[in-house]
Amino acid sequence: MKVLLSSLMFGLLGMTAFSAAPNPAPAGGTERLTFGGGCFWCLEAVFQRLKGVTHVASGYAGGSVINPTYKQVCNGDTGHAEVVQIEFKPSVLPLEKLLEVFWAAHDPTTLNRQGHDVGTQYRSVIFFENDTQKQVAEKSKLAAQKEFTDPIVTEISPMPKFYIAEDYHQNYFNLNGSQNRYCAMVITPKLQKLLKKGLIEEKSAQ
Repeated sequence: MKVLLSSLMFGLLGMTAFSAAPNPAPAGGTERLTFGGGCFWCLEAVFQRLKGVTHVASGYAGGSVINPTYKQVCNGDTGHAEVVQIEFKPSVLPLEKLLEVFWAAHDPTTLNRQGHDVGTQYRSVIFFENDTQKQVAEKSKLAAQKEFTDPIVTEISPMPKFYIAEDYHQNYFNLNGSQNRYCAMVITPKLQKLLKKGLIEEKSAQ
């Protein structure tokens, strides 16, 4: 559904897709971690509503094509996952808390699928940038398994090159949530569920 709606929007806007260079290193006092777990519009909206997150960028990672476009990634031609790259302050938002929200924000037991979004670009993945992140992610995965009947299939891998997505994907829900059917059907209920659990805040920090 999301791919169809996005394709229609893409055609109507007449935009030419492009991918910028990878993000620079995070600012002092912050860490960076990259997640894939379905549509990056969804995860972006979730993590923007966490105190301690300083920046969220939607993009592509884990594939073999240089400077992939959204159309290529949606077609499954590149091997990339739709991801969000998160910069956060560990002094405010511990890594363990960030991971807790990640597990709650999607279904990590479905291989290459989240709801009606199907394909390797929607796979569940954590891309770590150092050994500590790897160890904490693996420990968190084991703890999260208690919440699911089926096995967690989330990949935990070293951070590959990250390509930021086209401009119109950035801050997507905040800018388009009231007009986009996918947002209303998928993202809004997800945010409401996480709000009820006390895992995110009401409003985006961006």
